[in-house]
Amino acid sequence: MTTTELKLALREHRLYPKLNHPEALRHFMEHHVYAVWDFMSLVKKLQLELTCVRVPWVPVSQAEARHLINEIVAGEEADVLPDGRYLSHFEMYVEAMEQCGARVGAIKALVSEAQSRGKLPNMTQVPPAARAFMEHSFDLIENGGLHEVAAAFTLGREDLIPDMFQGMVESMNDTEKGKWSLYLYYLERHIEVDGGQHADMAKRLVAALCGGDKTKEKEAAEAGRAALMARLKFWDAIEQSLPVVESV
Repeated sequence: MTTTELKLALREHRLYPKLNHPEALRHFMEHHVYAVWDFMSLVKKLQLELTCVRVPWVPVSQAEARHLINEIVAGEEADVLPDGRYLSHFEMYVEAMEQCGARVGAIKALVSEAQSRGKLPNMTQVPPAARAFMEHSFDLIENGGLHEVAAAFTLGREDLIPDMFQGMVESMNDTEKGKWSLYLYYLERHIEVDGGQHADMAKRLVAALCGGDKTKEKEAAEAGRAALMARLKFWDAIEQSLPVVESV
């Protein structure tokens, strides 16, 4: 499938209409949270390579690339909540899961293990669909060029998320608002931030890292297409594993 075809398939995926029941949406969140977590590693890989994070400080890479990734990191790693607190989008997502009654034990254990080991933890307890998606991301982080990581970040995440989440917000309008208020806020923040400033910044970052090199541009395009394919397979697997909800 082409990049255009993959984007269309994701925007019109049969998964979204099936997320209009609390049990189904909680099941989705218990899988999707792993993608929210590994997204932060894609971001930090770019920041580590494009900025100086050691002492003594020295200028590294292109100034434009430093500016773009630092702006993106600031929004992803410390966004504001309705109550005035600051959290990463991952932490915000986990709080939203707790608010609506989704299970957070497995993802918290994974992050705790990653923190204590200082490296990617054993993922045997991760749902198979989420594990396959994360393996794609971390393989790219380990083996891909920065232009490829940035392309996957842009096409597979930032450029896609606003359209994808808009449908979810619309499908949630009839749900019980109290239990989903933080999740709705999370979705709306992504629509607002990723659909505007971050999407443009991410595209500019890819262009800066390719630097007009046709080979890099081709590699970046393929990395982006592969990220979209991984997302489509992830969505397919979640849709197939959704719990059967009895009609009332």
